[in-house]
Amino acid sequence: MRLGNVAGRAALLGDPAEAPVSVDLHDASGGRFGPEVQSCYENWDALRAWHAGAELSPGRPISPDELGPPVPAPRQVFAVGLNYRDHATESGFTAPDTPLVFTKFPSCVTGPVGAVELPSDTVDWEVELVAVVGRRAHRVAERDGWQHVAGLTAGQDLSDRGVQLAGDPPQFSLGKSFPGFAPIGPAVVTADEFADPDDLTLGCDLGGDPVQRGRTRDLVFGIPALIAALSRILPLLPGDLLFTGTPAGVGMGRTPPRYLRPGETLRTFVDGVGELRQTFTAPDTRR
Repeated sequence: MRLGNVAGRAALLGDPAEAPVSVDLHDASGGRFGPEVQSCYENWDALRAWHAGAELSPGRPISPDELGPPVPAPRQVFAVGLNYRDHATESGFTAPDTPLVFTKFPSCVTGPVGAVELPSDTVDWEVELVAVVGRRAHRVAERDGWQHVAGLTAGQDLSDRGVQLAGDPPQFSLGKSFPGFAPIGPAVVTADEFADPDDLTLGCDLGGDPVQRGRTRDLVFGIPALIAALSRILPLLPGDLLFTGTPAGVGMGRTPPRYLRPGETLRTFVDGVGELRQTFTAPDTRR
């Protein structure tokens, strides 16, 4: 199943490799689910059971510009640092022994296509696989982690490095939470849609040039381990987002560092999920 947000309404989306189509979930289910997208995660098990036996229409063609964030109002957004060894190395660290967790504030979540204002000249890119919680998780064993995941989506952990690394010690969350700094989408895809949900290719291109490529099998802490570690401390709630980390290739790790510039377009992808496309604009100096 591929759940998306079309013009603010919950929708079932088609294969991203084909022409994009959608089926309105509220209409198809006779009003049982939707139209609000976020409400679907509170009823995830019932939605999956209904979908398994549903006879759906072919759907209507849609434009990528119609798509909003497939999780528009998460209560909690977690992110994990240095969760690929090659990214830890380019950052000057060794891989951690326990997950390094910070937050992105929910107001920065946006859809898969759009413009993002650059607040400075030190904004960096970080492609990430994002797990979406579909079942409340508290003190969950690692072996049961996948049972609490609604599905997977693509994400960008955009980061203003100047703000992120200011101070001694630095703090991460504000520099990663400017408006538009958490684009996700185009859909939340259930694990059964993948041959191996623990081994997906992901990456991003800047102006058509590849800047990051990786495979999620190289995560230091995979999704079940992250679900277990976080849920030992606090409950994970339906619709929460978990940004799982980025592979090597970020701008800060280059010599000299290379950051995003006004007018550039960043294409982000996760195989089997689809792609994001952000165009960057100059800061609004009138404010």
